[in-house]
Amino acid sequence: MTETRKARSDTVRSRRKASARLGQAGRAPLRSEIMHGFLPRHSHRELPLAPRYKALGEPYHVPVSATPLPEPRMIHFNKSLALELGLDVSEADSPKLLEILAGNRPWPKYEPLASVYAGHQFGVWVPQLGDGRALMIAEVRTPAGARMELQLKGSGPTPYSRGLDGRAVLRSSIREYLCSEAMHALGVPTARCLSLVASPEPVYRETVETAAVVCRVSPSFVRFGHFEFYYHNGQWQHLAPLADHVIDEHFPHLKDRPDRYAAWLGEVVERTARLIAQWQTFGFCHGVMNTDNFSVLGLTLDYGPFGFMDAFRQYHVCNHSDFEGRYAFYAQPEIGQWNCSRLLRATLPLLSDSEEEALDIATGIFERYAPVYSQAVMRRWADKLGFYEVREGDADLVNRFLAILQRGKSDFTRSFRHLSKVRTDSDEPATGAREEIVDLEAYDAWIADYRTRLRAEGNTNDEARARRMNRVNPKYVLRNHLAQAAIEKAQAGDDSEVAKLMRLLARPFDEQPEMEAYAAPPPEELRHIEVSCSS
Repeated sequence: MTETRKARSDTVRSRRKASARLGQAGRAPLRSEIMHGFLPRHSHRELPLAPRYKALGEPYHVPVSATPLPEPRMIHFNKSLALELGLDVSEADSPKLLEILAGNRPWPKYEPLASVYAGHQFGVWVPQLGDGRALMIAEVRTPAGARMELQLKGSGPTPYSRGLDGRAVLRSSIREYLCSEAMHALGVPTARCLSLVASPEPVYRETVETAAVVCRVSPSFVRFGHFEFYYHNGQWQHLAPLADHVIDEHFPHLKDRPDRYAAWLGEVVERTARLIAQWQTFGFCHGVMNTDNFSVLGLTLDYGPFGFMDAFRQYHVCNHSDFEGRYAFYAQPEIGQWNCSRLLRATLPLLSDSEEEALDIATGIFERYAPVYSQAVMRRWADKLGFYEVREGDADLVNRFLAILQRGKSDFTRSFRHLSKVRTDSDEPATGAREEIVDLEAYDAWIADYRTRLRAEGNTNDEARARRMNRVNPKYVLRNHLAQAAIEKAQAGDDSEVAKLMRLLARPFDEQPEMEAYAAPPPEELRHIEVSCSS
């Protein structure tokens, strides 16, 4: 063996040793654990292309043509997002645009492509996944200068479909379309949706359903699983070009740093921690937090069996396919950190040629997650309670309130919204805020301590506090029964409820008196709607 080959072999062995020390799937990772203007508008023919991800070429993706969708019908076109992209919204009814967004013709001058990735699904390593029912159909530059990728979901099989049909059903497509825009309006980083197209084509899941295609929009669809694929398949030479692409395009302030990979991974870990802090404080459950569903930009991706909690339960599981409760509400912060450990493991070769140094760097990055999450989540709880600052004892106050909600199975969203009605200029029971509560004795004792806490920081302008709180505690979220009503109407050919919910959820913090019924908890018979991975 030549010296060069021997050195390379030693380096590979060192990296693999370091990788092994990062932990195996399903085990505690690394060395620690988390405790708990007026702009020009363009037609789709004129929107400037900006093909940067496509320029990576193989093996990162392969060209694939979409499978034509018979009898496409536009259920909804997101004009707000279209304006941000620079599209001429007067073309929303264009037959050619419908054909493009259905996957029946390509975006002008762009060949669609599917990317390959892998991932840990429910903690189990799956060596190859990929865009099994999704195609990138364009990369565009918006009038504001941002680069965005457009992807069709449900556009037919690809080489990564694993023998499946590559289609999405109308039911799941409506849920993703509505929720991605609802999350955007809540201020949660997320991929978004431009269009929702339906078809009578039958699709076989638990039952026979009909097909749909969603056009998703994001600055990038690169996932943790992209890096896992190249690492675990021994194709380490493909890690740096992909990381450089992500850094150059989305973290340009880091690209000239000698430690750019470590700096980038640190930002990914911190973004992920802050994202999940937002999920927790909105009562949002993702349902399928696999590493292939985690974005390297810290965005919410792949809305499937998600759910906003109605009755608060820390052990709530929104995905009836999650038999062990791996992705229960309370577990989401820890799973977020565990997923970050998988990304760090997959990027060890980028950090150093030295086994010990790579592990030390990765461990340091990993350990940033817990304090960032703790700080972010406490700041958000404090905002929800109307506090100016986070003080010692606030965590206990939050946990006591959540325990009261859990004992009474009280509505999470409504209970926090009602707290803005509590007054500090009176010790009378907060009548309007008690309507969701069962354990009134414990609640009234908590309210007394809450008032004391507000007064301690001079937070006695009740009207100003109520305004602040109502800007962070939504009145409306996409409850499962609301989505189900829209699904059933659309399946019957009536798309009006989708449009109505889009208007409602674009303003989740506003009172909207004419929509008051949409803020109510679900009726008893609709409280147990189940969603699965096919949702």
